[in-house]
Amino acid sequence: MLNSFGLAIVGVPQEMIGHWRWFLAFGILLALIGIIAITRSLAATVASMVFFGSVLLVSSVVEFAGAFMVGHWTGFFLHLLAAILLLVTGLLVLTRPMITAEVATLVMSMFFLIGGLYQIVASLVAGLPGSGWEAFDGVIATIMGVVLLLQWPVSGLWAIGLFVGIDLIFSGWSWIALAFDLRNM
Repeated sequence: MLNSFGLAIVGVPQEMIGHWRWFLAFGILLALIGIIAITRSLAATVASMVFFGSVLLVSSVVEFAGAFMVGHWTGFFLHLLAAILLLVTGLLVLTRPMITAEVATLVMSMFFLIGGLYQIVASLVAGLPGSGWEAFDGVIATIMGVVLLLQWPVSGLWAIGLFVGIDLIFSGWSWIALAFDLRNM
């Protein structure tokens, strides 16, 4: 049996095949949430930052507990310092989600800009087969970086929510494709 990309599918449990509708429903739900995130990118940005801040706080608690579990080992102060850093960062993200979103967007714009330019140059220098596609990817990344940077700090209000929404749509589409492949088995 071949999937939608023409690759062989082996060892798929019968339970998965029988429940393909659940995979389809999950994919549709993810895609719909992605569409909502794109249309409400500001709310999705804030929600993403609140989720990230919450994860940092939980990580702080775990790291703090880990510091005391190691006892008098020399790594105690490193774990304690990491716990404090996670706690402070998590509290900053939770109490100031818009400012941290703007800072994160600035970092993302620099990442896309510098990474895209590097990708263009590296693909042209290497001259490997398919390097045109890598150069094209670098051009897209560079354009994304420039767009985010030119619109910063306003881009910090919508960029993260937009990117999360796009990711959710593509994840949903992947689950939908899996469901249809399972249905055809």
